[in-house]
Parts: sequence; structure tokens; C-alpha cells
Amino acid sequence: MVGAVVVTATLAGCSGAAATRAPVSAPASAARTRPSTAPSPSSPPSGAAPRTYRGTLADGATWLIDVPGNWNGTLALYSHGYVAPGSPNPAVDVGDQVTRQWMLDHGYALAGSSYATTGWAIERAIPDQLATLDAFDRVAGQQPRRTIAWGHSLGGMVTAALVQDQPGRFAGALPMCGVVGGGVGTWNEGLDSSVATKVLLPDSSYPVVNLTDPAAALTDARTVLASAQQTPQGRARIALAAALTDLPGWYTGGSPEPAKTDFAAQEVNQYSWITGIDILFATFARADLERRAGGNVSWNVGVDYGTQLQRSVDRPEVEALYRQAGLDLKSDIARLNASSRISADPKAVAYLRKNITFSGDLGIPVLSMHTTGDGLVVVQQEQAYAKAARDAHDADRLQQVFVHRAGHCAFSSAETITAFQSLLHRIDTNQWGSLAPAALNSAAAALGPSFSTGQPPSFISYRPAPFLRPFDQSSRVPSG
Repeated sequence: MVGAVVVTATLAGCSGAAATRAPVSAPASAARTRPSTAPSPSSPPSGAAPRTYRGTLADGATWLIDVPGNWNGTLALYSHGYVAPGSPNPAVDVGDQVTRQWMLDHGYALAGSSYATTGWAIERAIPDQLATLDAFDRVAGQQPRRTIAWGHSLGGMVTAALVQDQPGRFAGALPMCGVVGGGVGTWNEGLDSSVATKVLLPDSSYPVVNLTDPAAALTDARTVLASAQQTPQGRARIALAAALTDLPGWYTGGSPEPAKTDFAAQEVNQYSWITGIDILFATFARADLERRAGGNVSWNVGVDYGTQLQRSVDRPEVEALYRQAGLDLKSDIARLNASSRISADPKAVAYLRKNITFSGDLGIPVLSMHTTGDGLVVVQQEQAYAKAARDAHDADRLQQVFVHRAGHCAFSSAETITAFQSLLHRIDTNQWGSLAPAALNSAAAALGPSFSTGQPPSFISYRPAPFLRPFDQSSRVPSG
């Protein structure tokens, strides 16, 4: 659930350019800069050379600002992705260096903060990012003519949250690979997958909520999954667990997407998603969130797993693998439905609901972008975001574009820059230009091969399936 961000050996953030694998309010006055840490340029301005400023906010978050000598009056405020607790957490103001150089060369100023906390940092990210805007006004000596919010993964969520909380401070927003289905729905969907592995796989004794020892839970879960992967029955049940969170059957952009009926290959890729990164969020990241929220944030009360499977994009794969394994799918669904249900702590849900769920009330133009083969923040989250905008009668302000590639935040610099330019066109003209894949791919290719990192532009016409556990600001938590 995670921009240029820290990648660690245990719990990773996503890189803004061509990452193939990865992990993802208070008022601005809550995080004023300290007078004692007044910023200064890293080097004196010379001609059109950019000036770099650094500073520290009162809550300890650091910020980074780059102002080109030929500044055109537009500021891009970047929100970074998930950083694992205990990992380095520097301020960053752009997703990758190639995009950074293009932005500065074309006169765009950049800014971003570290956030005062790591992990599920939404409650500090929003005020810290707004305070960074205040810092920019001071160091630049003037307010931007317009400010664009953008970010990756958890930073895409922060971007959408900034739009929702403070639309008057922004002219437009570009959330990329964002957790735009909201926190409650995202963690509920992850819980369904964890419940399936715990109930259906032998020796699954590890807890899935109220985690006090995430390291032990991680070890146990990986051991159980590795053993299950060795048998047709185990693989079929892993596929069912993957289907309950709509995991794609494509893991890396370095290999072709498996054919629609190559269910064996799809399951192998889903196993890689689960054991490579998703299980880290199901253990370490969930434990961090439960600590912040003061309890369990997720529930499966009232969930019918047969209905969930029917709605899943992975249903044909599950049915085929169950037939091949000689298993009774209805029997396993019945076992899931008969298993002990998990209720959430109301106070913890209230915390997560605030940090954050979406109302769909945009107020400004928003262009979201997602890869179709994202197994960390699934592309179906975009459907939930679009539905919230429609329900709020604000759908005309939202457009969504999709890149046909496996990986979380696996965009090339060319695709990122093209999306940014498309958003600017909407802001400048009050009309969305052509967002047809052919037009976008042509514009991205025109930037040149150095912006594509060996991958041709891959915008595609795509409509995501419904998000399996939707929850927005109008939703209610079931009793019991």
C-alpha cells in the first residue's frame, strides 16, 4: 500500500519509475516550521540552476524543496509511499530522478516532506504536507501560481486525502497506484485472504488480527504457504485466497502476461505476490496499524465468501484448479462461511475511517493512474474511487488511465510525465484532452527512449472490476 520511497529487506515502498515489486486530519497549523531551522539553499543560485532547500517541521518531519531558476509558477507537491517502521525516512519531492530532471528543466518547482512517522502515516502526512506548502511560500518568497498534488501508493492515498481535505490549496491532483479504495476497505479485503489461508491450509495456527508478534506470524504463514504450494490441493486453496483480494496472475513486467487460461502460471504469480510482499503487510504493517489505531481495524462479519468468489476476477482460475485438484469448492466455501467471524474494535475502525476513507467530493480535476497487474494495491481500487466520485456527483472531475504492466507503481518516467501533462491540459483549458491510449502512448514515446527505461509506453483501454470490499464515508460498520 505504497513514489520514491525507502525499500527495505522486510517491508518495502514503491519506486515511482518502473518498480516491478513493492510494498504502500489535522490543520496545517499543527506542524509549523521551527525558526531555529531556517532553510538555506544547498548552493547559491547561478543562472537557471535549481536551488535546493531543506528544513525541519516542529513535529520532526523534514522537507525538501527544489526551485528551478526558470520557475514557471507551478509547484508539484509530492507525497511518498509507505516506509517500514525503523527504516530511513528522508524527505523526497519526486518519484524518480529522470522525472525530477525533466520537471526542473521545464520550470516546475518540487516539494515534499518525510512525514513525522513511518508506517501507516496518514494522520501526520496530511498536516506535514500542508506545512511544507507554507515552507515553500517562505523560501520562494511568493506563493505558487498553482499547486499540483501527486504521489505514489500510500502517497497516492495522501494525495487524494489532500484533495478531499484542502481542495482550495490545489489546482489538480495525480494519485498514482494509490490506495484510493480507502483504508477500511483495503484492510478488510486483506483480512479475507488471510482468513482463507488460515482456515483452509493445514497447520495454519498463526493469528490474522491482534498481532503481538508479527515476525512469528510471518514465519508461520510463509512455512504453511510454502508447504501448500507443493500440492495441487494447496495451490487451489492459495488461488482461492488470492481471489478474495483479486490478486492478478501476473507478477513481473519482465515476463509476458500469462494467457487467460494458463491458470497454473497465474497461481504461481499470485503465490509470489502473497509471499513476496503481501504477507509483510498482513503481518508487520497490520501490527503497526493496530498499534496506531488501538485495536483490530478489520472484520468479516456478514461476509458471504461464495458471493465474494462469484464477484472476483479470479473465479475461473479457482474453479479450474479446484477441478484439477479433485477438491469440492462448495465444501471449502462452506468451511469459510462457517468459520469463527472476526469483529473489529469500533475505536480502531473510527481511527482508520479518519485515516482515511473517501467521500468522492473532489472539487478539482483529478487524474489517477494505475498498472493493471498490481498485486499490492489492486487496480480494482480505482473502481471504488470512481464510484465514490459518481455518488458525490463529482465524476466529471475525475479521469483514470491505466498502464498494461505487472508491478506496483511500475510506471516509466515517460508515462508519469505524460499523465502530468494531461492533468495540466485539463487545468489550463478546463477540458480533458484526448486520454485515448494511442494518444498517450504517442506522447510518451515522443519524450525519447531515455524516459522509458527499456519499456515501451503501455497505456491501455481498461475498466476495472468492482472492488470486493468497498467502504467509503457513507458506509456503515455492521453490528456484531
